Amino acid sequence: MTTTRREFIRNSAALAVFPPRLASALNAPPARNIELWYGKPASRWMEALPIGNGRIGGMVFGGTSTERIALTESTVWSGAPGSNDVNPTALDNLGPIRDLMFAGRYAEAGELCKEHLLGRGTSFGTSLPMANLELAFDDTPVQNYRRSLDLDEAIAHVNYIRANAQFHREVFSSNPDNLLVVRITSRKKKNISCDVTFGKLILPGVVTIEDGNTLVLRGHAFEHLHSNGEQGVQFETRVRVVADAGSVRADGLSIRIKDADTVTLYVVAGTNMHGADPSAECQSTLAALNGRTYAEVRSRHIADHQGLFRRVHLDLGADRVSENKPTDERRKAVEAGNEDPGLAALFFQYGRYLTIAGSRANSPLPLALQGIWNDGLASSMGWTDDFHLDINTQQNYWAAEVCNLSECHTPLVPLIETIRTSGRATAHQMYGDPGWVTHVVTNPWGYSAPGWGLGWGIFVTGGVWLSLQLWDHYRFTLDRQFLERSAYPVLKEAAEFFFSYMVKHPRLGWLVTGPSVSPENWFLDADGKSCSESMGPTVDRVLVYALLSACIDASAILGIDEQFRAKAKGTRDQLPPFQIGRYGQLQEWLEDFREAEPNHRHMSHLTALYPEHQISPLTTPSLAHAARVTIERRISQPNWEDSEWGRANLVNFYARLLDGDSAHRHLVGLLAKAAEDSLLTYSRAGVAGAESNIFAIDGNCAGAAGIAEMLLQSQAGELHLLPALPSAWPQGNVLGLRARGAIEVSLSWSDGRLANASLRSSVEQTCPVRYGTKLMHVTLLPQRTVTLHPKDFL
Repeated sequence: MTTTRREFIRNSAALAVFPPRLASALNAPPARNIELWYGKPASRWMEALPIGNGRIGGMVFGGTSTERIALTESTVWSGAPGSNDVNPTALDNLGPIRDLMFAGRYAEAGELCKEHLLGRGTSFGTSLPMANLELAFDDTPVQNYRRSLDLDEAIAHVNYIRANAQFHREVFSSNPDNLLVVRITSRKKKNISCDVTFGKLILPGVVTIEDGNTLVLRGHAFEHLHSNGEQGVQFETRVRVVADAGSVRADGLSIRIKDADTVTLYVVAGTNMHGADPSAECQSTLAALNGRTYAEVRSRHIADHQGLFRRVHLDLGADRVSENKPTDERRKAVEAGNEDPGLAALFFQYGRYLTIAGSRANSPLPLALQGIWNDGLASSMGWTDDFHLDINTQQNYWAAEVCNLSECHTPLVPLIETIRTSGRATAHQMYGDPGWVTHVVTNPWGYSAPGWGLGWGIFVTGGVWLSLQLWDHYRFTLDRQFLERSAYPVLKEAAEFFFSYMVKHPRLGWLVTGPSVSPENWFLDADGKSCSESMGPTVDRVLVYALLSACIDASAILGIDEQFRAKAKGTRDQLPPFQIGRYGQLQEWLEDFREAEPNHRHMSHLTALYPEHQISPLTTPSLAHAARVTIERRISQPNWEDSEWGRANLVNFYARLLDGDSAHRHLVGLLAKAAEDSLLTYSRAGVAGAESNIFAIDGNCAGAAGIAEMLLQSQAGELHLLPALPSAWPQGNVLGLRARGAIEVSLSWSDGRLANASLRSSVEQTCPVRYGTKLMHVTLLPQRTVTLHPKDFL
């Protein structure tokens, strides 16, 4: 029997243990003017406004003569499961490569890595854009144009006057009804005429019309850059046209509407990934609409979205003059040096909006490099629109827990389970070890072999970093069932790989990984040659330490695996210590190598500072200073490779260094230098081989997480209130943030000082709470709110 995508997700045992939603003390009303708006249509993809339901996405351009909606579906992928991704000579050459590295012969070892260890992702594939839906209208001039995205309702709007008649268009993508909707109205009766068609096809496919009112596109996700042009999912999308009054008829490959009062388009899509029947799924979704009015579909969509979105409210103070300006003018003003705290709050909520729109509990896949949207640029790059595990996929979910969107984390679980299955074979074939491993990139079929290039491909702890998201989900929710069924088995099996895989350094005596990389950076060996692979890069030490610590804590919480726990403790004790190098910087590699590219964008070893908590100004001040030196040396270099995710990283790094003004400065830099007027973040042209700016969602999500981190931290077994409040936000309030320990936190401040804090826990506990230099212990009872004031910290 064919299993549909929805059944696949619903029946996932790992997925089932996620709670349907977290209990919340707050369903906050929307902040004023919580929308992005513009005075003209989008002329480019990056100017368009995104909508999504966790699977079906659309970029709405808002044209008046031609409306274009760039349609995507998250499982429209080229490629196929790989059967020979691991190099068969890897295991036999692993020992000799390590010996060369221990002897300091890194360049020779790198050549052997290139020959024997790199993966062969010939059928790897990429996420692809699906199709452009186009609506052709009268092309006479319009007045009073306004285009907007209402974040509170998750609806894109277009308004204008043409020939003395008001026109309104709204577009949204509904999770409850599993479709995208376009609604066109006019205040004048029988005033809507347009043609509906698919634009020039992006992927190979055939367009037909059924029943005179439904456009049907059937196609295949084929491309030649990341697969062989013959591998990829089959997809189908249908557009049903419904008009009140007027006429609807087929005209070639278009549907023509004439003299209607209102027009509604219902857009559905499906693929055969996970064994689904895309045609049956599309027809079933449309059939479920029978008897349901547009008003009902709209109402269900808004209620569903607001159930997530309204959990958090943020007010950073606002300038009424700025608030009344279009979003593009506000962003440009910030770039010119103007202060606009309200835009920062809007950017925060936009990151939450994109998380909701792109990743839901029933999403078949997690957020890819571009989320569920796709401009066709990343998928045309050598690095693909895939799941990058050397920071980007993790960044996509940094906002999920702290921003009270725990359910949006859900799609990572089945993907990790898929990788885990494939990763067992990779661990055995490539390294001769038990457990599971994956490296730097993956796809929906669980690709787990190394990447196919030196410098980035052999990142052996990529799977560990991703899996630590599961541990963080537990720490935020205290969901013991999730820990037992999902997180702990994944982490334990990953630890079993590293027990066997790591080797003792013959000179230093520490247990080290390798050959591995500090993604995607290079160093100079003793002869001045550029090398990238080595033994024991610091990022591996950070992630293996975090993995073993999570296993130790989880096994103790569950009261199981005492011998395994002891082994994890003993192994952790043998890991290398952090080291401070010649410049006072935190060493990136086991040896104090000189950097081949001092301006490089990656600072992977600083995962110790964020998202991990192995370095902190409160507990390890000398290492925190070394981390600061690392950051400031890197970003002060000529032609520093700034990017959206790198700038978002800096916000989080400085928040963890308790330096609010520096965190704010880099948040402004993210908005000014790595975000479009649409507030979508981008990887800058010239970085990583990109010829133009390319949208990447990680800057939006990680930037939102950074703002939350400035206001609330909970990584140290304590709550830290306003740990990095910048002077640019002297007054404000935030309602509904989440802290580790299943605690919901609301804060208000004035004149840069805490006014009050409200804590609400899901469980009974005594919680250390820090404000400034003072620490107090607060007893919390389930679902009871405790309010704190500054005098409580005296």
